[in-house]
Amino acid sequence: MTAMLSVAGVSKSFGGVRANHNISLQVPEGKIIGLIGPNGSGKTTLFSSIVGFHPIDGGSIRFQGKEISRLTVPQIARRGLIRTFQQTRIYSKMTCVQNMLISMPLKGAGLLGFFESQQSRGHRRAEELLEFVGLHSKRHLLAGDLSFGQQKLLEFAMALMNRPRMLMLDEPTAGINPTLINGLIDRLKRANSEFGITLFVIEHNMRVIMNLAEHIYCLAHGQLLAEGPPEAIQSDQRVIDAYLGAH
Repeated sequence: MTAMLSVAGVSKSFGGVRANHNISLQVPEGKIIGLIGPNGSGKTTLFSSIVGFHPIDGGSIRFQGKEISRLTVPQIARRGLIRTFQQTRIYSKMTCVQNMLISMPLKGAGLLGFFESQQSRGHRRAEELLEFVGLHSKRHLLAGDLSFGQQKLLEFAMALMNRPRMLMLDEPTAGINPTLINGLIDRLKRANSEFGITLFVIEHNMRVIMNLAEHIYCLAHGQLLAEGPPEAIQSDQRVIDAYLGAH
């Protein structure tokens, strides 16, 4: 299976704190891969390094066969690698449709490109994606008036506006009403199967990640602790000890 994302020997420290140490993993094209680990294990730091927020201290990060570890966040995004965050990043004073339109990559220059992006093609795709995530009826509401779970769905739809090749989601179900979680899982699977988007997902909800991912990596203390299919990970004593705080 061809690796869309390949992380090899990546390390990152902040001052004297080692956040990631010699981490290697692969995300095959077209798959859904999970990343788990207790709080402070280095998951979000790794995500941030992959998309260019934190320059790495050592190692290699390749996306679709090309080294990206020295590229900027916009350069990496333009290659089709997009991430979402634990806390939603939406424009609360804008409507859902406006949030979608402003998320489109500009095809022209300056304000002209922005206005062109709001013509029928962009508006139609925005409406289709809001329908896809179940927010079409709320498309004219201010994003700040949505529930937290609905804001997460909006952020997911905004990411899809960029037509990503790979989407990295940082705890997509955190803070979401349990009644919305199954619907989100279904939409993530559909984005993978219908749109062909490779997914790399950090998730603390073990029921969610076991139901969603085909292969799971587990970090602990900034290092790769274990990897394997869901059934192997959930019975791995090292993973159990890490989550229970055993030493």
